[in-house]
Amino acid sequence: MGEEVLPITAVVLAGGAGRRMGGQDKGFVSWSGAPLVHNALQRVAGLPQVLISANRSIERYRALGHAVVTDEDDGFAGPLAGLRAAFRCASYPWVLSVPVDTPCLPMDLVARLWRLRVIGGVVVARSPSGPEPLVFLADACVRERLEAYWQGGGRRAQEWFAGVETVWFDLTAAEAANCNTPEDLR
Repeated sequence: MGEEVLPITAVVLAGGAGRRMGGQDKGFVSWSGAPLVHNALQRVAGLPQVLISANRSIERYRALGHAVVTDEDDGFAGPLAGLRAAFRCASYPWVLSVPVDTPCLPMDLVARLWRLRVIGGVVVARSPSGPEPLVFLADACVRERLEAYWQGGGRRAQEWFAGVETVWFDLTAAEAANCNTPEDLR
């Protein structure tokens, strides 16, 4: 019998302006011999729907074989704008978020988050330095909370899920390492 296909829409967040990366599209910056987006896609391989949230290099991202969602507004409004777009396009009852610039996430990330899932809530990663709010698995119904937060002017990824049942998922500092600058890639 085959492996269970989990009812999850994954979103790879690759929509940033890359200011600290010298304006480069982070998804196509090389890390360990491959573009960061390839690394992120490995973490969500096998899920029935994978979206890439991007605001440039759209055709290049589409060529990777996944649907691309863009922010509603121009101007790189931040990761929550990409999450809003992804939640709107999600075909499955669970939404998993993986930022393109966090290349050391565990290969079994999906399975580990799935085991912790909470109906009507969200499982959010945290590391020794604090919450990692762009690495999460959420019941798709929390879209309403995200939308209300956005409409109220909220833009902080750390706050959109306040008031929603939250389970924490621990990552080591190495697993949560973020590549925001060329120096971080080393």
